[in-house]
Amino acid sequence: MFKKLFTKAWWKHNYKRVLVDSLIVMFVGTVVIISGLLIWVSTLEIPDLSSFEDRRILQSTKIYDRTGEILLYDLHQDVKRTIVPFENISRNIKNATIAIEDERFYSHFGIDLKSIVRAAVVNTTAGDLLGGQGGSTITQQVIKNSVLQREKKLSRKVKEAILSIKLERTLSKDEILAIYLNESPYGGTIYGVEEASQSFFGKKASDVTLAEAAYLASLPQAPTYLSPYGNNREDLDARKNTTLRKMLESGLINADEYNQAKDEVVNFLPQAISGIRAPHFVMFVREQLVKQYGEEALAERGFKVITTLNYEFQEEAEKIVAEKAAINVDRFKADNAGLVAIDPKTGDVLTMVGSKDYFSEEIDGNFNIALAERQPGSSIKPFIYAAAFAKGYLPNTILFDIKTQFSPLCPPDSTSSESPCYSPNNYNGKFLGPVSMRNAMAQSLNIPAVKTLYLAGIKNSLKLAADMGLTTLNDPERYGLTLVLGGGEVKLLDMTHAYGVFANEGVKAEPRSILKIEDSKGNVVFESQVSSKRVLDRNVALMISDVLSDNVARTPLWGANSQVNFTTRDVASKTGSTNNLRDAWLMGYTPNLAVGTWVGNNNNDPMGGGLSGLIVTPMWRAFFDFALAKIPDEKFAQPQIDLSGVKPIIRGDYIDSSLLVTEAQNGSTTPDLTGVINSIHDILHYVNKDDPQGPYPTNPGNDDQYINWEYGVQAWKNATYGAILSAQASSTVETIEPIEVEEEPEEEPRRGRNNR
Repeated sequence: MFKKLFTKAWWKHNYKRVLVDSLIVMFVGTVVIISGLLIWVSTLEIPDLSSFEDRRILQSTKIYDRTGEILLYDLHQDVKRTIVPFENISRNIKNATIAIEDERFYSHFGIDLKSIVRAAVVNTTAGDLLGGQGGSTITQQVIKNSVLQREKKLSRKVKEAILSIKLERTLSKDEILAIYLNESPYGGTIYGVEEASQSFFGKKASDVTLAEAAYLASLPQAPTYLSPYGNNREDLDARKNTTLRKMLESGLINADEYNQAKDEVVNFLPQAISGIRAPHFVMFVREQLVKQYGEEALAERGFKVITTLNYEFQEEAEKIVAEKAAINVDRFKADNAGLVAIDPKTGDVLTMVGSKDYFSEEIDGNFNIALAERQPGSSIKPFIYAAAFAKGYLPNTILFDIKTQFSPLCPPDSTSSESPCYSPNNYNGKFLGPVSMRNAMAQSLNIPAVKTLYLAGIKNSLKLAADMGLTTLNDPERYGLTLVLGGGEVKLLDMTHAYGVFANEGVKAEPRSILKIEDSKGNVVFESQVSSKRVLDRNVALMISDVLSDNVARTPLWGANSQVNFTTRDVASKTGSTNNLRDAWLMGYTPNLAVGTWVGNNNNDPMGGGLSGLIVTPMWRAFFDFALAKIPDEKFAQPQIDLSGVKPIIRGDYIDSSLLVTEAQNGSTTPDLTGVINSIHDILHYVNKDDPQGPYPTNPGNDDQYINWEYGVQAWKNATYGAILSAQASSTVETIEPIEVEEEPEEEPRRGRNNR
């Protein structure tokens, strides 16, 4: 029927009528929609701009410790604002602000539809923090900051647009820009460009240079994140350069001015701040709050933020760090230090000391070393051994601590570490021969650690480290076998949380720094819960804790009565230091507390005059002594290790003693030791590295590392047992040619030694 009705002939005679009817329907529909919008807009309560000078009442956010009673900081207790006339503000500041915030400021009527569309596209792809302008005009930002309540509703955006258009008809462009520059936040308690100029540069807003003006213009969009006193100075520099580039593109400056300002080194005055406790932690929390709620909400909603900080621990930690760091300046040329403590069961940050003195201009003390990326040295090794244990290796497993060339591209007897070769040394230049993974990790031996990384696998090790909380080792292609000696960069805060996974028997509690947030009326707007998941086999975690708390195993490195030994408490520990002693670490934990410490120089200058254990241990020990007296005594559970049916080298025997048993059973009174000695091989002779407790490899030489590792073992064997082999003429001649190896005398145990 429909086919007959809508024939070509019908369409030919009626298409004009259909088209007209469709247009009428569309027009009526559009009118209805617009009318509806106009009616809705007419119902909105639009503030009267005649009361524009009436500002919103600010209710400042306050940050407390975990008790909710000790005030750490009132974010707006010392708000500083100095109003200056428009003509007293540098032309550079005005132009820089317009270039980065609203390049068509002098041509639009209060809103800029083109900017709104562009911002939507940019924010959908890469975000807009560093790269340019948002969708709001300067006029809209004035309205937002001065009149409207902060709420994420369409109605507020409509009000903002309407009031912006009205404001443009009420005030001149220069008057609007003056309000913006006098009232915008520039970080912390600093409001207005005059106060910012004085606080940052010690000069009036009329006297700043072009480069200084570009910095000021860059701040209002993200004053906390981009603070020159925070850890994101590189991002601030990048946005400053973006501001200058936009000024150049807009013709506000010429190429010479651009190049000169871009290269100018701008020095910021020391941060002036008072009435603050635990400043590094407070700023860390503040940045999280800004990301979650925005700058304006912190100024308006009167939040009461209850954090995880244990202020009793924090206060003591600050004293200890300041005292020990002062000693390190003279003794070890180390001008800074940091300490972090967490509860491994909840993930709570209990203590964060980001420098020896937050207010020290000399060491850039406001820079939070707990969040900085530094090389961890050997403190990374437990994660590598954990990855190996998870594969089936054991603390008993034997590795040969001998001079080894790890590059298959270089001859086995090469001792070079020049690319492409790699042949590292131990911290003392000596080698122990066959050693268990337990002793190798406890004594921080480098050669067994590199072998362990190869056996565990770099990708497996990095994945485990990431699962446990290390956020910066996320590029497997970047790292080689040097990773286990600290070739990557990590954060002290991340390391402490990751060691907390060992403490918590393989369960990772997600990091927490905020427990609860209440608004000005006492309503709970946020309350965190402990979030945990298993990221490491429990028995593997217990193995690591058992090794790192084994005082007998570490005695050759530390001595029997060192500062890392606690006679009445279970405490695991691991040191680390980097080449040229640029970083010294000591990580430690009990089942209910994890503590990470770092000593060094912010500018990465090497330390000197001592060993890393001596440098960092006094601070670590002093805090542990204080903290352990405040928390319950908990013991590490013992790992379960079943050695039945396990290959000799995995269970701890590098000599196949079963051969001696066989000879005795055959009635031999003078056993032939040749067969026993010739059974000594490197671990790759007996295991497939990815399945160590599986079948013996049919062709061990297929492994890329086999020839080099085996060469060193045979050289050690011939040097150690050569006399026995020579005495028994019937012995089987090894196919690998022996080399001369000078035996090293046993080293006396030393206290405070650490490898690199």
